[in-house]
Amino acid sequence: MKVFVAGATGVVGKRLVPLLVASGYEVVGMTRTQAREGWLRQVGAEAVVADGLDRAAVMQAVMRVEPDVIIHEMTGLTGVRSFKKFDDEFALTNRLRTEGTDYLLEAARAVGARRFIAQSYGNWNYERTGTALKTEEDSFDPTPPTNQRRTLEAIVYVEAAVVGASGLEGIALRHANHYGPGTSFALNGDLVKLIHKRQLPVIGDGGGIWSFIHVDDLAQATVAAVERGTRGVYNIVDDEPVASRDWIRALAEAVGAKPPRHVPVWLGKLAAGEVGVSMMTQIRGTSNAKAKRELGWKPQYASYREGFRLGLGELPIPSLRFHAA
Repeated sequence: MKVFVAGATGVVGKRLVPLLVASGYEVVGMTRTQAREGWLRQVGAEAVVADGLDRAAVMQAVMRVEPDVIIHEMTGLTGVRSFKKFDDEFALTNRLRTEGTDYLLEAARAVGARRFIAQSYGNWNYERTGTALKTEEDSFDPTPPTNQRRTLEAIVYVEAAVVGASGLEGIALRHANHYGPGTSFALNGDLVKLIHKRQLPVIGDGGGIWSFIHVDDLAQATVAAVERGTRGVYNIVDDEPVASRDWIRALAEAVGAKPPRHVPVWLGKLAAGEVGVSMMTQIRGTSNAKAKRELGWKPQYASYREGFRLGLGELPIPSLRFHAA
């Protein structure tokens, strides 16, 4: 089976492509720059160079390959530095989730691809109500903070376009907050730098519930979805959602930083805006029960606790933890 990965040299793509190759798929990775072609060939994949926002280039790349499966991992994030400017930070990613998705779907239909898997997101965008973990059946937030609205609209768009696509088995994987090599939560990542400077405080009661997932576990889940997924959405998260007050303290301990400061909500809002207060005090965690049940997947790093201790540095590419059906 031939698998085309758009965003093949991004944070998730770098962990995913070698696993697909190891599981016996013929893999073609799309990257924006020629400088990254060599890495793709080194890990056993073919390489094509195309900008995900260039319709003609995307069409040409996909039609040349004629894949059975297309995986959309394109994002434009290099690290989120400001909660106050959340939508601005995600502007390129939002275009890739809308325009980029349209181009890939058009190409998928043109070549008769069977399955289309897209990266989505599931944590802050769920409705900020109740205490139970959010499942795929729960609603997204109808009244998100102002500076998250465009990003939520893009998430809704990519899911509707992919899952509702005619003639394709469309799957959206709702990633939790990434950590591990290449992310903001890596040892050299932006958020870890803030932790060392004591510039990521606990805001208010720190009761916002975060769900995390290591990038290697995301890659494993995506391989499982290639073979076992069915049309619809899946939360890809670990087993232990955690209050912001607890993960911030745990991260500081894991990287050898001083304990975080604590600030009241009014001061947190001045520094991090409405989005920061929502993320740190209001959001709800998510459930991975459906992905475990239907994909035959479970995270290697079941908890952020062990993940922060063992998974923030540079790691070898993991071996495949299940055999494709």
